[in-house]
Amino acid sequence: MSVQLNHTIVNVRDKRDSATFLCDILGLAPPTPYGPFLVAQVDNDVSLDYLDNPEGVHTQHYAFLVEDNEFDAIFGRIRDRGLQYWADPHKSQLGEVNTNDGGRGLYWEEPSGHLLEIITRPYGSGD
Repeated sequence: MSVQLNHTIVNVRDKRDSATFLCDILGLAPPTPYGPFLVAQVDNDVSLDYLDNPEGVHTQHYAFLVEDNEFDAIFGRIRDRGLQYWADPHKSQLGEVNTNDGGRGLYWEEPSGHLLEIITRPYGSGD
């Protein structure tokens, strides 16, 4: 067996709010409960297991590789909600989409402040 990421725990202020937000924006099935978690399942058998954290949240970055048509659909949902988005992780290129490595990418924040990203080409894969 090769080494594969199976799941990661995402500490948030409100697991229902954050897990539902991610699933809605990415077009995933609704999150499902598992013990104290709400689980957002992505297509490559990796899950993000959302957990309420009363101690506070240290924001993280989560990137999702998507097809071009999925990018368009997700980007449409981001715009429909009036969310701010950026072409870069430093949030200096507001309202722009990057074209790194010949693909497209953008960043936006979820309700607990985690920085989410969608890309259509893995970094370093360009010509």
